[in-house]
Amino acid sequence: MNPIDHHVALYRTMARIRAFEEVAERESLGGVQVLGVTAKASARVRGPLHLSIGQEAVAAGVCAHLQRADLLTSTHRGHGHTLAKGADVNAMMAELCGKSGGSNGGKGGSMHIADFSVGMLGANGVVGAGMPIACGAAHALKVRRLPQIVACFFGDGAINRGPFLEALNWAAVYALPLLFVCEDNRYSATTESGPMTAGDGAAVRSRAIGVPAETVDGNDVAAISTLAARLVAEVRAGGGPRLLHALTWRVKGHVSVDGQAYRDAADIDAARAGDPLQRARQQLVGQGVAAAAIDRIDAEAHDEIAAALRFADASPPPPPEAAYTDVQTLGAGTWR
Repeated sequence: MNPIDHHVALYRTMARIRAFEEVAERESLGGVQVLGVTAKASARVRGPLHLSIGQEAVAAGVCAHLQRADLLTSTHRGHGHTLAKGADVNAMMAELCGKSGGSNGGKGGSMHIADFSVGMLGANGVVGAGMPIACGAAHALKVRRLPQIVACFFGDGAINRGPFLEALNWAAVYALPLLFVCEDNRYSATTESGPMTAGDGAAVRSRAIGVPAETVDGNDVAAISTLAARLVAEVRAGGGPRLLHALTWRVKGHVSVDGQAYRDAADIDAARAGDPLQRARQQLVGQGVAAAAIDRIDAEAHDEIAAALRFADASPPPPPEAAYTDVQTLGAGTWR
């Protein structure tokens, strides 16, 4: 694939993520007024969502270099990672809507979505919890001498939790085939991460423990893709773990019903000004791609998500007996 076609493909992935999350956000706001806007009376998606709007470039740029059989662990803000890894958009939307046609039968929802068919081991509601899971998966690959690698996404808030240190230490000691990806969106829930983080952050801490790390502009999808290509190749070649530190912005609140009253308006404006899709659009136009062609990509993404919502509407809810599947029986220690 030539560089321009690759850049167009990256934009298409970001457009799909943005369209998916905008529709999911709208469908989660049934009867709730947010920033003066009242959504439709009934919500297809029950409960608030953790949105990655403004962070799409990280998921797109990294996952572009993962193979289908590679594994991935995500965060509570994981729609973008799941889509970029190749998960079925219809099943994802049905999952958010709690329908049986969902990727987890409608029982996982947004914050626990997973799709083993594309190596997506699951989103996780516990900050940093995906990191030791990623280590376990990577160690299993190494013991079994399999060629796949693992990508582990986590946020800047996770670097102040124990699993960050434990996971990097384990990965370094055993030279695991693991790429750590820190999506540094500068906020830990409703608190700025900077004043709560001693030292110079994720990359410096990673290097101190022996895991090579590099920082990149997380809103420049081309830059992320270039760096991710090299780091993935190094990991895949047996070089041990690497860490990619992507500086991005969180445009939305911690959850979809969060009006961000705790945040300075100038900070939100700066986040919106750095929109990765707009930056990618400008870069593509500068490379000779017609604006109309980019508009078609956006329109196709919206049409695809509209179809996914129709698929979710047509899918029935899980039957009551589904509550007794996918659970472990404590007596026998086996899965049903």
